[in-house]
Amino acid sequence: MNFRRMLAVWAAKIVERISVKVFHKHGVTWAGKIALRICPSILKDLAAQVKKDIFIVCGTNGKTTTNNMLCSAIEAEGYRVICNHTGSNMLNGVVAAFALGAKLNGNLDADYASIEIDEASTRRVFPHFKPNYMVLTNLFRDQLDRYGEIDITMNILKESMQSAPDMKVIVNGDDALSAFLAMDSGNDFVTYGISEKVLDDKGSREIREGRFCKKCGAPLHYNFYHYSQLGDYKCTKCDFERPQIDFNAFDVEIGEGLLFSVEDKRLFANYKGFYNVYNILAAYSAVRTGGMKAEHFNDMLKNFNPENGRMEEFTIKGTKTVLNLAKNPAGFNQNISAVMQDETLKDVVIVINDNAQDGTDVSWLWDVDFDRFKGANVNSITVSGIRCYDMGLRLKYVDIGSMCEPNVEKAVCERVENGCKNLYVLVNYTALYSTRDTLKRLEGAK
Repeated sequence: MNFRRMLAVWAAKIVERISVKVFHKHGVTWAGKIALRICPSILKDLAAQVKKDIFIVCGTNGKTTTNNMLCSAIEAEGYRVICNHTGSNMLNGVVAAFALGAKLNGNLDADYASIEIDEASTRRVFPHFKPNYMVLTNLFRDQLDRYGEIDITMNILKESMQSAPDMKVIVNGDDALSAFLAMDSGNDFVTYGISEKVLDDKGSREIREGRFCKKCGAPLHYNFYHYSQLGDYKCTKCDFERPQIDFNAFDVEIGEGLLFSVEDKRLFANYKGFYNVYNILAAYSAVRTGGMKAEHFNDMLKNFNPENGRMEEFTIKGTKTVLNLAKNPAGFNQNISAVMQDETLKDVVIVINDNAQDGTDVSWLWDVDFDRFKGANVNSITVSGIRCYDMGLRLKYVDIGSMCEPNVEKAVCERVENGCKNLYVLVNYTALYSTRDTLKRLEGAK
């Protein structure tokens, strides 16, 4: 069996290397699939070799950033960590993270594992190992034709949580859906959140997913919203309410960067987007819940590069270019907020695909508050990708003009040549890696 595991590790490393070197594509999924085919017990075997704890990160939005940040924070404390940095978060991607992180003898030398897992994939991953901690970021409506309504996702997560009764949940207490799920699961949990109102939410047309109590069905009363359904809530009928917050962010400042306090630390990150306060807070809460002091957390934030298309920056012929993922209404609305934080003139390219991994139903675009682009000092908007005409029509309905160029590279190059030298590229899922590769190639071209 050890020989089979060693062979599986070799095969995974070879497949991943060939994919990158020859085909210039990420071969993580195939690496994991082949490793699992050669040695069906590889994930169970390697996970058992993690010396301390296994963290997993689940939730609709923010998984990749939170998970990579958590990994970097643990590494900053001096430990070795296994992590699926690329965001490949289904079973094969999880297998690949362990197989590619193993030595050529088929064994693992890691203190911790920090693993992002797709919510629906938890029921396929948990039979192989039981995590020590789950970070639950939020639950929003996402790709209805793939996942169905949120209740289905919540049921899958509850089933997975209950299959690992010793796993502690680190949950976003500001999200009524996530908080109820943590309470309902029976698992021990701790909470993180923001107890003071930070932004003026008046006039927002965002879709609120958690307007009704999951315990009794009555409407929830909110003292304030942060965005979407995140905020300070209490049921109008039963005793369900926002739980006491264990890791509370306070004195939050949003400007050129993000600044806030938690426990006895003042944290600063040079990122845009209020939602990143939650990502940072989630990673910090996980480190502290795991028994670490987080003494080097600010150093980690200073050096952390989000990469993988999460507010990732490129410079192309003098044009500052920011790439960010926007794959559902809540995420896209926060992308618009991040764009609006930049008060200077900017061009925007929006890339929308409808491949299987995106969800073939793009009706979610009508739930995004695109009107807000009118107040964002936008020089131009270009729509691109497979469903560019749908995106253009959506903008037309709120009286926002756009240029249409289905080819992403042509759309970017046109704005680089004729734009205002400040470009935001917002993409949904399957457009992410191809667009990122295009931007990296254009950045390197002379």
